[in-house]
Amino acid sequence: MPHVFWITIVGVVALLCFFTVVGAVLRMRFGPGNTTVANMNQRIAAWWVMIAVVTAALWLGPYATLFLFFICSFFALREFITLTPTKPADYWSLVLAYYVALPGQFLLVALHWYGLFAIFMPVYMFFVLSASEAFSQDTAEFLERNAKIQWALMVCVYSFSYAPALLLLPLPHYFDNNGPLLLFFLLVVQSSDVFQYVCGKLWGKRKLSPLVSPSKTWEGLIGGGALAIGLGTLLHGLTPFNVWQAALMLAVTVIGGFIGGLVLSAVKRSMGAKDWGVMIAGHGGMLDRIDSICFAAPIFFHLTRYFFVSPA
Repeated sequence: MPHVFWITIVGVVALLCFFTVVGAVLRMRFGPGNTTVANMNQRIAAWWVMIAVVTAALWLGPYATLFLFFICSFFALREFITLTPTKPADYWSLVLAYYVALPGQFLLVALHWYGLFAIFMPVYMFFVLSASEAFSQDTAEFLERNAKIQWALMVCVYSFSYAPALLLLPLPHYFDNNGPLLLFFLLVVQSSDVFQYVCGKLWGKRKLSPLVSPSKTWEGLIGGGALAIGLGTLLHGLTPFNVWQAALMLAVTVIGGFIGGLVLSAVKRSMGAKDWGVMIAGHGGMLDRIDSICFAAPIFFHLTRYFFVSPA
């Protein structure tokens, strides 16, 4: 990995150390019974684990990174399917989803088979899963059941797989591998979530979508998005972009990530749930943590591929 990668990791670790100390001070001041401080410290502890795991995977190489994303995708898919109940007639569709669609998508990414990777899920698995549902001989809520499984795969597997797919892009005049670019993308999308949350708590007054996500505000979106774009611009050395290209790419990416969080919040609310699960302390489920990635990754990937990959 290039020096800029490790310098960035050191900076992230320094920030985590700072916030860990702040969390400890707040805990001593307000006591362990303060739920807000306790939740913040849980989030910080979870970030330590997530940063360590992602850094190790990127250091070990593209296949280790791809395996990590495969595992995350599996847990996200499981949370989505669990929260959106299925019927016994959906058995074979679920078997195909878990044992064909999920591993097949990530295998195509590992093989760098872009031509099939890009259409495998929306074309071939759409056809196969629809046929499977039809052969189940259960027409009760057929469209709803079929749509739930298709939606789960498109969000948790197909869209999410575009993040590690950044590793396969042949970028000219760039580093030997695309690990720094993936790190850049993840840091900006995740920091945007954090910045929007903090800005919303500090200055949020106007609810953006109160019935879908009461915590999201216009002030949080604008302030948090601007901070994330500013951070990403400072980190543009991780990318093949210049400063202005990085800022424009990030503006679109931040909006995509925000829409991802909003859309999946709507899905949760429709099911009467606050979180997708309890896998990550302080954050909720796996899908609660990667919802913005699922929507931002395809946009970031295709913009990078279209504008920064040399034509064959």
